[in-house]
Amino acid sequence: MSLYPAGCTSALALTFDVDAESPILATDPSIARDLMVMSHQAFGPRVGVPRILKLLEEEGVPATFFVPGWTARAWPATLEAILAAGHEVGHHSDLHHDVPHQTDEAQRSDFARALETLRAAGVDVRGHRGAMWRATRTTFDLIAAAGLEYDSTLMDADAPYLLAVAGHRFAEICPFWGLDDWEQYGYLPEPNIGSQIEAPSKVVELVTAEIDAKRRWGGVTCMTFHPFLSGRASRVEAIRQIIDHARSAGDVWIASMHEIAARALATPGIECRPPHEPDLSLGPY
Repeated sequence: MSLYPAGCTSALALTFDVDAESPILATDPSIARDLMVMSHQAFGPRVGVPRILKLLEEEGVPATFFVPGWTARAWPATLEAILAAGHEVGHHSDLHHDVPHQTDEAQRSDFARALETLRAAGVDVRGHRGAMWRATRTTFDLIAAAGLEYDSTLMDADAPYLLAVAGHRFAEICPFWGLDDWEQYGYLPEPNIGSQIEAPSKVVELVTAEIDAKRRWGGVTCMTFHPFLSGRASRVEAIRQIIDHARSAGDVWIASMHEIAARALATPGIECRPPHEPDLSLGPY
């Protein structure tokens, strides 16, 4: 088996991080008093996710939704709607904390609670994405112990590869800050989650350019959307333009993350290595 289906040069993964209020509350729980900020985040599960699900149904494409445990408990109907539409749901921490600043024990507790929450809701959890794409070596030990099929946190490759941790192999499907809608759309006066609001046309330009380049170089265009940002009407139509562009190319495989991971795990000769860690003995650190 090859990494992509016959006739395909690359892949497009549409992923949605359904954070809702969790990243704001992880920054400072007292911001719960600011109902404008809370409503800004609640737009995701309340309006954005249903609108995105409608778009995906109309376009007939699969997607992967990364859902924090907190979101699953706070917005259970949103999780149910994603599952009812037939889309994949992945692990995205429990409380959306920045794990390099957590103790290992706190990270283990957070990871376990999210896994328990999702599985109790009927989710077949196959993959993980770190909150804010942050990870430590403990993160990968937890992924291995849970027997997951893939991670989507590291940024050191265009094409999927395999990570070998504690005797377990799983795929790494790399995201990239330049393919994150938060960097283009994120703004609040407080807390500071971004400083500019770009036109949806810029996101279309960025992503379609990456799709076209990956058709030449190979790899996965792993686009990350947040329903509280990209669930807005004009931005959903930008996602439609991205889908239509990929489909019109004729050689781009639009797939869920677990579909991509399954092919990576079955591809003979694919690179397999432990997570990269620098050798600090090489310099006076």
